[in-house]
Amino acid sequence: MKKVLLAFVLILSVILSACGGTDSGNGSSDGGTSTIEKIKKNKKIVIGTAPGYAPFEMTDLKGNYVGYDIDTAKAIGKALDVKVEFKEYSFDGLIAALQVGEIDMIISGMTITGPRALSVSFANPYFKTKQVALVPSTDTTTKVWTDLDKKGNKIATVVGTTGQLITKNTFKNAEIKDYKEMAAAALAMISGQIDGVVYDESSVRVWNKQNGKSRVIDNQISAENLGIAVKHNDLKTVQWLNSFLYSYIDGPDELKSRSYWFESDEWYDNINNKVEAE
Repeated sequence: MKKVLLAFVLILSVILSACGGTDSGNGSSDGGTSTIEKIKKNKKIVIGTAPGYAPFEMTDLKGNYVGYDIDTAKAIGKALDVKVEFKEYSFDGLIAALQVGEIDMIISGMTITGPRALSVSFANPYFKTKQVALVPSTDTTTKVWTDLDKKGNKIATVVGTTGQLITKNTFKNAEIKDYKEMAAAALAMISGQIDGVVYDESSVRVWNKQNGKSRVIDNQISAENLGIAVKHNDLKTVQWLNSFLYSYIDGPDELKSRSYWFESDEWYDNINNKVEAE
């Protein structure tokens, strides 16, 4: 995996160097102060997050932010020897918050896409995932996601996600319904209002294990890479993050975090994002 990450470092460096503009104050080619320099000076890093995306970012019963992304953010803070502060937004408000300087980075299960890369710069991928469909357990006929794409069916997506974009571009016959959160979409499905939900596989599987009354359609709709976002053309910060990720991914702290959040169920009863199916 580290060899893959190193390849991404080299490729991304070339791309960013070619695309470097004149953005000011973010460490771009004009020589302005980069985010990483500002963080070191202020002894604090502000991370934008959108809780509700299990197991990446959630809140526990005490109101603390927890999850794989939260662990990653804390590891960055530890590497920089700075305080870590989290600011909560709706997912579709994160990029705007980054652009106006309310936060230093977005670590919130954000998929690296071409359109987003026009507004922000991404470090190398830190997690690979895919979009899949969730259907009610009473649906015994759907075998692959294309079975859902038929007239009369209603498919739910979550606003601002790549799942929303992919579903609207891929499903040609079913009606697409948008929801603010995955849990709301899943509950609408369980209650019979819609026929399926398209969302990130990791989160879908967690919801399915916690709440039941549903099943996951395993064949993927699309494959995706998740990335940490910083201000556009902030090359110094991107390079620092790439170096950090190279040593962090597959290291002891990351492996421990990944095992806990993706392979165990010890945390299921300690988070606020669980929504009971009725």
